[in-house]
Formats: sequence, C-alpha cells, structure tokens
Amino acid sequence: MIERRVRANARVTTGSYAALDAAGIEAWLAEVLRDFARLADVGAIIPVGHGAAAAIIRGDRLACPPLDYEDAMPESLRARYDVERDAFSDTGSPALPDGLNLGAQIFRLETLEPDLANDTQILPWAQYWSWLLCGVAASEVTSLGCHTDLWNPLTGKPSALAERRGWAARLAPLRGASEVLGTLTPAWVARTGLPADTEVHCGLHDSNAALLAARGFAEIADSESTVLSTGTWFVAMRSPKDVASMDTSRLDEARDCLINVDALGKPTPSARFMGGREIETLIGLDTRRIDIAPDQPALLAALPDVLADGAMVLPTFAPGFGPFPQGGGRWIAEPGDHAARRAAVSLYAALVADASLGLIGTQERLLIEGRFAEGQVFVRALAALQPDVRVYTGKAHNDVSYGALRLLEAALPPAEPLELVAPLDVDLAPYRDRWRQKIGRMEKAA
Repeated sequence: MIERRVRANARVTTGSYAALDAAGIEAWLAEVLRDFARLADVGAIIPVGHGAAAAIIRGDRLACPPLDYEDAMPESLRARYDVERDAFSDTGSPALPDGLNLGAQIFRLETLEPDLANDTQILPWAQYWSWLLCGVAASEVTSLGCHTDLWNPLTGKPSALAERRGWAARLAPLRGASEVLGTLTPAWVARTGLPADTEVHCGLHDSNAALLAARGFAEIADSESTVLSTGTWFVAMRSPKDVASMDTSRLDEARDCLINVDALGKPTPSARFMGGREIETLIGLDTRRIDIAPDQPALLAALPDVLADGAMVLPTFAPGFGPFPQGGGRWIAEPGDHAARRAAVSLYAALVADASLGLIGTQERLLIEGRFAEGQVFVRALAALQPDVRVYTGKAHNDVSYGALRLLEAALPPAEPLELVAPLDVDLAPYRDRWRQKIGRMEKAA
C-alpha cells in the first residue's frame, strides 16, 4: 500500500429523489489520479463499488443521476414493484427497504421518466467507473448478484423480472471482473497525466473484493470458511466446502439473508446488518472509539462490570435491516461510564454478528476484516460465542484493495499474516440467552 485517499460520502438532490454525487466523485477521482501519477508508475485501475447502485447511460453520458439507495421509495410505488418481484428462491434477493434492491431503483426511475427505457444501457456502479475511464460498457456477476433482483444466482442468468421488464436486454455485456476492458481514454490521460496504456479492468462488488482478499490467506483459501466484512455494513459471506453443504433453502429472507455471487460466479450464502451505522447511532460519529488501539485495554477492563450489571443493547437501531429487522432498539441498564458503554456496544455488535453467522451456517473458520476488526471486545466476544470456529482477523490493508489486486495476480501473498483471535475468558452463553429471551418477548409484544 503506497497511498490511500478517502472522500466523505455526499448526495445531491434532483428534485425528484436524492442521487449519488457522480460529478463530485469524478472531480475527486481526477485529482487523486493526478497525484497518483506522480507517486508511481500506474499500470492498471480496478474499480470497486457498492452493489445497490447503477448508472443508466445514453450514448456517452448519464441519462439520469444515479439514485442513492437510502432515499426512501414512495410506498405506493414500492407496493407496485413488490407485485412484480420474483421469489426469493429464484433470485436470492430479499425484499429490502428503500433502494437496496437495484431493480426497485430502475423501476422508480423509469416511472419518473419512461423514456429511460429507450436507447439506454444499464451499468452496475463499479462498471460505470470503468466505462467512464475507458469508454467500454460492461456488466459483471458480483455486481449483478448482490440483492439486486436482477440475477438468478443458481442459473447464472438474468432474473425473470429483468427479462420481463426489458432490463436484461439493456444490461451492458457481461465481462469477468478481472478482464481488461480497454485503456484510458485520451481525455482521462490529459486529465490525470497517467500513461496512455494504463489498463482499465472491469471491476467488482466491494464485499466480493473482500472475499477475494480473504481467499489469499492459506488459512482460508478454498476451505470451508466465512468472511465477515465490517464497515457501515457488516456482511458475512460463506464459502461452503462443497455444494452438498450449501442449503440455500434454509436462508431466511425476512432476516436479511441473501445469496451473493462470487467472482467465479458461484452462489455465496450471505447475511448482513448495518453494524457500523448502529455503532454510530449508539456512541456518536467517532466510531474510532470502538476500535482505536489505545482504548482497547480500558474497554476490555470495563466488560466484567457490563456483564455483572446486565447492561445490554436490544436490536435494532437500523430498522428494517439485519437478523432482527422489526426490533425497536433500546438500552437495558445503560452504563454511565463511557468505557463500559462502548464495551456494551461492542458486545451488542458481536451478538448480532453471531446471530447472522448462525443463519448462514458458519462453521470451521471465520475471518473478520475491515475497520472493526481492531475492536478487541467485539472480535474476542464473537470468538467466545463461536467456540467451534477458528476466528481470525486481518489488517486493514489486506481487505478490499488487496482483493482487487488479486484479480491481477491471484498468487500475490498478503502483506501481513492473519491473527488468531483469543476468545474472551468468560462464558457468554447465559448473557446471550437472556438477550435472545428479551428479543423474543419484544417481538411477541410487537
């Protein structure tokens, strides 16, 4: 890792809906690539993007601003869309709120502007950026196969919904994530100072890039394992040891389970919850206080009092998401001490993650990666809750960017080894039982 640059998320208002700031990202990208051109010889660019976004293009430009998936969809419109959706058993896509099903976004946009169905192409978000950089339009299976409603992961083809609505015919041609689509356009060479022969690859879905990174470690590789990516979303993706061990019929769509598709086109049982967003809600925006290294001894030291006092958080603070989507989040015996409060929130994240892992049948090995892998209460509590699973953590620079780099060189070794997590030396089963009992009573009351 030579350099990393970040930009705060932003949205723009179109008058009809909230949109992704495509123009702002493009300007930022041009600036960053100019800087990178001075840092090193750049030979390849691999776009990585979240799954709940698409660009509809006409000719050489956007036909409309890309919709922000967190923009609430009008209820009447959502009801009309739900009638048209395929069954979960066909697509592996649960019915998700707002615009998290990409099909719902396209349906909404075409309702607002029917002409979008004419003379346009649909590109997943990562592939929008590869198209912008090199001028070649493409689609890709990890981006189409992540709760979009547009893909059938078991047949490896567009969904019946996508065929009926005419979206399948408008999807840009399917290409592999590692494929070189072309080189930088002359305009981007001029904007950035990068070499004219810089190759632009098709790119992929962010959680799948993390999965590729995990498979770069000998402990994970092609073995039965689950990767838990942690950030705004906590996404658990299980790689079963064989087809016989993967029973997708057991996945509960009502509890945020789904089937992703990996870069090889294989169905991947998955579960999610909005862990980072919930942590922000519970302790404030400075989520570094959960995982920043100097604070870890204080959080671990506060945990015995949390358990003794029965302090706990009930789900959920991100309504509509996760394994307990209908729960009304609340504290029980909320600690006054700041360290104890953060320890209780870390324990809450571990309990929700434990529930999600159970839903997809996690066994044998678990790799926790991403920003919250440094939170010792979180990872060690989760290891204690999963006593039959070997739990590992990976460093931040071994995550999405390393996974994308493995598309260029699959045998590329990780920069640093995994660390085996030592479970907390405490039996958390009674605490978990009380937590689940309280959730059960809360659900019955609702």
